Amino acid sequence: MRANTGRDGRLAVLTTRARLEERLIFAAFDRRGIPYVQVDDRTLIHHLGAPGVTYRGVLNRIMSHTRSVYATRLFEATGHRVFNPSTVVDVCGDKILTSLALTRAGLPTPATTVAITPDAALAAIEQVGYPAVIKPAVGSWGRLLSKVNDRDAAETLIEHKQSLRSPVHNVYYIQEYVDKPDRDIRVIVLGDEPVAAVYRRSDHWITNTARGATTAACTLTDELRSLALRAAGAVGGGMLAVDLLERSTGELLVTEVNHTMEFHGLAAVADVDLADLIVTHVDRALSTVDTLERAA
Repeated sequence: MRANTGRDGRLAVLTTRARLEERLIFAAFDRRGIPYVQVDDRTLIHHLGAPGVTYRGVLNRIMSHTRSVYATRLFEATGHRVFNPSTVVDVCGDKILTSLALTRAGLPTPATTVAITPDAALAAIEQVGYPAVIKPAVGSWGRLLSKVNDRDAAETLIEHKQSLRSPVHNVYYIQEYVDKPDRDIRVIVLGDEPVAAVYRRSDHWITNTARGATTAACTLTDELRSLALRAAGAVGGGMLAVDLLERSTGELLVTEVNHTMEFHGLAAVADVDLADLIVTHVDRALSTVDTLERAA
């Protein structure tokens, strides 16, 4: 971001690479005649204290959590409105912070335990009970998730994580294994409105589309709407994807809230144009800001 005291009327879209989701968003901007510029996060340079290029607003689609949160903070520091704000990115990018926010809000979640040393991890896993699921606190796409079925597997996993010699791998986020159907549910929330839902199905216990799960349309029931809105509010609100599991009894549990939603699977089966809804949400929010600035 080079110093520039002028105002750029375009909306900046921060990307790592243009995935299908970003291409759909660009097409929606083009159809509506809304000016935008794609900003590759690999080219960002920001001199602290210098005025930045003043875009109309910033839509953050960066893939890396670390780069995403810092880029958001840098743009916010120069007065930009960023979708989503750094406070939301902070919480949603860390599963422990997300779970803390969800439980504080009284939402139903899988039983979750955190241990912050390897020595405590085995006891924590056994308190949750076998099988247990161990996840990295920061990560996406179902990477580095492990289901441990007994003490031998737990001891092996802990030893392996210790050998990685990274502080992040010595913090243990442990959840009960939920014996769900062959699917989970993703609900998309834009502001104060759940707009679409999708089933993600897989023969594997991990049901991420990045791991090969297929998608099917899901009806937005009143219960799904309520849980998704409460979960979105718990992490600060915005444009979010709320993931839920179903127990065999039918009880719904909120597991994660994602701040940079992927929706290619949903786009293939939903009866709404999610990219267009995202663009509409951003444009309306910025138009309100534009109106207030002109009035001032």
